[in-house]
Amino acid sequence: MNVTRYKCSVLVVDDDPAILAVLAAQLGGDFDVTTACTAVQARAILTQRSVDIVLSDLQLPDETGLFLLDWVRRTAPRTARVLITGTARMQDAVDAINHSQVHRLVLKPWRSEDLLQTLRAISRALLLERSHEHLLDELRKLNLELEQRVQTRTQELEHALGKLQQANEILEKMAATDPLTGLANRRAIDEAARKEIQRRGRMPGPLAVVWIDADHFGRVNKEFSQIAGDQVLVWLAGVLQASIRTTDSLGRVGGEEFLVLAPGTDLVGAEALAERLRVHVQAAHTVYDGQLIRMTISLGVAVAEAGVPVTYEQLRDVSARALKEAKSDGRNRAVIRLITSSAPPAPEQQVTV
Repeated sequence: MNVTRYKCSVLVVDDDPAILAVLAAQLGGDFDVTTACTAVQARAILTQRSVDIVLSDLQLPDETGLFLLDWVRRTAPRTARVLITGTARMQDAVDAINHSQVHRLVLKPWRSEDLLQTLRAISRALLLERSHEHLLDELRKLNLELEQRVQTRTQELEHALGKLQQANEILEKMAATDPLTGLANRRAIDEAARKEIQRRGRMPGPLAVVWIDADHFGRVNKEFSQIAGDQVLVWLAGVLQASIRTTDSLGRVGGEEFLVLAPGTDLVGAEALAERLRVHVQAAHTVYDGQLIRMTISLGVAVAEAGVPVTYEQLRDVSARALKEAKSDGRNRAVIRLITSSAPPAPEQQVTV
């Protein structure tokens, strides 16, 4: 499947023919556009063929756009759902996200370029997902083929095992990597931390875990766009990666949350590490659509000195609570907790940077 040449289809649903005509003209260059004036017409189209993206107005003559998008979610879960509305009530937004699980919310009047960027981002995500699925199918077929060749053609054993190893490495890398930032994902950083805990059991030394959260990240998506938010996360990951040692490990553990595993780092080293991370982020910036974007971070740090037995779960819990304090105390700061006993609640000394 050559996904690079595929043109995503968009079904636009609005009871105003003029708006339908405008949207069809704006989107026609990038997408295969179909229009409908009512939810009934939209359902008829969707039952006849698959559609990649449904862009629906909130107010339709026969039912609300939320009901239509919720029906799409249940009957065609792989179809992306976008709600467009000129009545931006908070409850509508809550219902759209929690109940209908829309992928984007677009406000009227919209800017043509913003709408195109939003749908292009959704389109890229859909095509990337299909590309990954295709790659996984191909890798599964390759594994089966290689297994059969190993059984029937022993003379090709070395070549077959090499390809099998390559395929498995690709799968492992995909499973351990955050696709947006390229950092280790939650699963990978957790595994690295548990291995470090095991190693520390043989060679005791200090260990620090730093939980990081981007301050007021939601404002980026609100004031700019989700695309800008993705750019900020990629930029932030680069700044954090450049601020740690080669012996440290950095992973993305949530939407705008990151975690640093710092072996051999005592209380003094943790204070220096946290301040370096905070200052480097505060001093840096990124540019989106000609506009300067700056960020700050809050940090929660848990430190176990050499000889203090500790589990990864304990380090993670203490750092998470420290992060919560840092955010409640005003953000753009670090709260550091020193673990001096393996028994909960563990923290006995607190340092704020």
